[in-house]
Amino acid sequence: MTCLPDRPPGAPALGLVIDLDTCVGCQACATSCKQWNASGHSGPLPDLHPYSAGAEGVWFNRVHSFEAGEGAAGRTVHFPRSCLHCETPDCVTVCPTGASYKRAEDGIVLVNHDACIGCGLCAWACPYGAREMDEVAGVMKKCTLCVDRIYNETIPEALRQPACVLACPTKARHFGDLADPQSAVSQLVADRGGQALMPDLGYRPVNRYLPPRQRQAESQPIEDQPTPLDIKNPLLRWMDRVLTR
Repeated sequence: MTCLPDRPPGAPALGLVIDLDTCVGCQACATSCKQWNASGHSGPLPDLHPYSAGAEGVWFNRVHSFEAGEGAAGRTVHFPRSCLHCETPDCVTVCPTGASYKRAEDGIVLVNHDACIGCGLCAWACPYGAREMDEVAGVMKKCTLCVDRIYNETIPEALRQPACVLACPTKARHFGDLADPQSAVSQLVADRGGQALMPDLGYRPVNRYLPPRQRQAESQPIEDQPTPLDIKNPLLRWMDRVLTR
């Protein structure tokens, strides 16, 4: 059994804020994540039968689409899912080899592939389905928040964000320190009522979801006023010209 680290006071809790109101389900986050991580910290990320109907593989980001509401109030909600980097993750504590671990310095949950034996206990313990078994290598893999990118001082500071955040065309994904109430992501959560996923389970996920905004009532179209050409009666056309002078 693996123990969780003692987090120093004031340590950051890095994570994502995902806006369900602006996510359009384009899969840019999933594909950019795959591209970056296939050759990075967790690479390679294999695909099994990629061109068949039963395509499978390792994806750290998966986007699910649901129909919510009925009639005029209905809408399609796109729900991106990845590791939530919980404060008290059972996926870490059930690991028999210490391969799954949580970093004390920033709260990111990672997997040491050299120590992983592929037992799958962490996947069973994760209620969010965020663990991905690499059947080729026989080890478990998962979202790393692009840890090999966000601390990479050889790239411009503006680009030191997870690949999924940089790729999102609607700016539905945000990255930052959710332990700092003054950070941009924490302010966004406070302003929009950001929510943790299944908080009743007690894992204290760091990532937050911003709920879809309420739609404004659609106004009825205003009919155009008739023009003189629309009035068939000659007397009424004459009266219309007189009254509108």
